[in-house]
Amino acid sequence: MRRAGERTASREHLRHGADLAQLCGATPLVNRARTELRASGARLRRINLTGVEALTPSEHRVAGLAAGGRSNRDIAQALFVTPKTIEVHLTNAYRKLGVDGRAALAGLLAPAET
Repeated sequence: MRRAGERTASREHLRHGADLAQLCGATPLVNRARTELRASGARLRRINLTGVEALTPSEHRVAGLAAGGRSNRDIAQALFVTPKTIEVHLTNAYRKLGVDGRAALAGLLAPAET
């Protein structure tokens, strides 16, 4: 797709393929996907789209605090952000981890402390 001029459309497929290759341990394929992503104009951040490795540092911190039993308001106060910011980070973390709530976080993450 990228070579056919569909650079933007190719990015989602390349990212998904790179994520699967990473999960399978296919390092040469991951490197090839990263090269193609760069050529498509993508800004490379993380290869993993799912799992703990896909979390940003902020998402990981917030999810860890939530796994430790802290409320959104408590987390927001501890990190000096708004409760809405905490909701956004948790929503993103749930999606990336494939869970639907706080209860499942404890099994995936070690509870964090502030």
